[in-house]
Amino acid sequence: MVAFSKLSALCGLAAVASGLPTILQRTDQVKDQYDYVIVGGGTAGLTVADRLTESGKYSVLVIEYGVFQNGSAVTTVGLGFLGITDPALSFNFSSAPQTSLGGRSFPVLVGKMLGGSSGHNGMQVHRGQKEDYDRWSSYFGSNSCGWGWDDILPYFKKAWHFHPPNKDLATQNGIKYDAKYWGTSSNIHASWPTFTWSFLKTEMAAFGDIPGVQYPPDSGAGQPGAFWYPTSADPGPVLRSFSRPGHWDGISDARPNYHTITGQQVLKVLFDKQNRATGVSYLPVGSTNLSAALSVKAKKEVIMAAGTIHTPQILQASGVGPKKLLKDAKIDVVVDLPGVGANFQDHVYQIGATFNLNNFPPVPEPNDLFNNATFMALAQAEFDANRTGPLTIASGNCGAFLPFPLISPSSFSTIASRYESQPAGAYLPPNTDPLVVAGYAAQKKALASTLRSKSSAVYNFFLRGSRNESAIVYLHPLSRGTVQIAPSDPYFTQPTVDWRALTNPADADVLVEFTRFTRRYWALPALQKYQPVEAAPGANVTDPKDIVAWLRGNMNPSVYHPIGTAAMMPRDLGGVVGQDLLVYGTKGLSVVDASVFPDLPGAYTQQTVYAVAEKAADLIKGRQ
Repeated sequence: MVAFSKLSALCGLAAVASGLPTILQRTDQVKDQYDYVIVGGGTAGLTVADRLTESGKYSVLVIEYGVFQNGSAVTTVGLGFLGITDPALSFNFSSAPQTSLGGRSFPVLVGKMLGGSSGHNGMQVHRGQKEDYDRWSSYFGSNSCGWGWDDILPYFKKAWHFHPPNKDLATQNGIKYDAKYWGTSSNIHASWPTFTWSFLKTEMAAFGDIPGVQYPPDSGAGQPGAFWYPTSADPGPVLRSFSRPGHWDGISDARPNYHTITGQQVLKVLFDKQNRATGVSYLPVGSTNLSAALSVKAKKEVIMAAGTIHTPQILQASGVGPKKLLKDAKIDVVVDLPGVGANFQDHVYQIGATFNLNNFPPVPEPNDLFNNATFMALAQAEFDANRTGPLTIASGNCGAFLPFPLISPSSFSTIASRYESQPAGAYLPPNTDPLVVAGYAAQKKALASTLRSKSSAVYNFFLRGSRNESAIVYLHPLSRGTVQIAPSDPYFTQPTVDWRALTNPADADVLVEFTRFTRRYWALPALQKYQPVEAAPGANVTDPKDIVAWLRGNMNPSVYHPIGTAAMMPRDLGGVVGQDLLVYGTKGLSVVDASVFPDLPGAYTQQTVYAVAEKAADLIKGRQ
């Protein structure tokens, strides 16, 4: 989902960052010991490293598997998303066959560079609803502290430097925003394009014709509805804003207490006899000689920030995880923690009816940026006349995030009740540990309430202003998957990633209603003059069984928003970390990345990862 295009790139203008810090070039430059060792220099890892080193009191080493990359595939806002398929910048391997999707396998794509997935994501800057974060807090019951909406909102504000949209653009498109939901101190920028596709305004206005759809005062207000939202771009140089330029460039070299080394694979966390994490072992990427592994000590904490796929792999390889899996891999059990690698979730894509507009208005659309010579010439001329500020173009920084009662007013209660009445373990992986089942039971109760709520978003229509619209995202899928080490080779073989998409039948119930609602939207009188025609699954596909059959052959289980494999939940609910983000049963070991999300927010994950990392840094510093 490309959200931002930089016309200056189209016009052949390059922008190159300068003043970059020096990375440790050799492993012999790594000191024997640091206060903190951070495994993973991605979105969360670099945020935490910046905050821990800014006072000068603590020494930090960041160990990153990937590379430093500063080319246009990362920095240019119009091309950055293409980096997700670049093997130099992303892990890209096949998932386990999805049994409920016709046995198809899907690519597992996650960041593999300094800056992580924030360096090649779709640059969407929106956060979930208030109820999402209050739900996280609810899993701890009366012991809850610090993770509800009111607790995390200050960290959303701290994480971003908000730039208001151009006044003419805001007025023309009805863009609402309220600066009280944002901050201006961060080096991670949230900004707006200077040009939007004309048809977006029409699509957004049409939602107002559906009873119950609201237009919140700001995309960050924690409310569902239809709204415009910023993108992660620095409006000064007009470059992608991500964790490396925001929390590392020009910082590390000015702080002798902040070291970074890239191209290194962390094999496992090292423990003493009291289960205290004392450091990590690692090898240069490409080496498979375990006897040559290097090690570095952590005086205070080892901080896992390797992401939802690789954090559980490293924990399991370290002896922290499900006992049976570890024994199968001949790994000594440090802590039997069955939730490590369980509870795997992702936003689901390619699930709603696709429509083509046969009478598209005579206005530019996103594809014209690359294939319409007339528009390209006009855009070039506008850019040439606007040298004081490069023209930027959004291909869709708006959409609808809608509650299920609005999507399915006649069926939402029945579907929610049918889901809630399921035995908790009925559709989890075979032989799921009872603690993980108990955790899913708690989630099931909470998510059934979400399905009934008018204050939580379940359906997302990502608008592009195009003659072809199909981008529907399921925000709270109910199926659960796993991420597990390969027992025969836990270190050098990629883990087995299994979304287990559509294994819970309640997901099919919800998605059928998504298809019906999308048809309802395109049947609105305000849109009929554009002659929308359903391209898939086809207007003749109306029986729920036929809709589900189409879904099984077409849906994608991932929008590259994996979460949940080291969940922040009570240990007796299959949790891996507590509210302090420390790993149960260990000392001096914490997790700071999207794997700690107990369930998905009703929004894409980038903004929440930054907020969690900012809060984590305060928690870690508060322990000293």
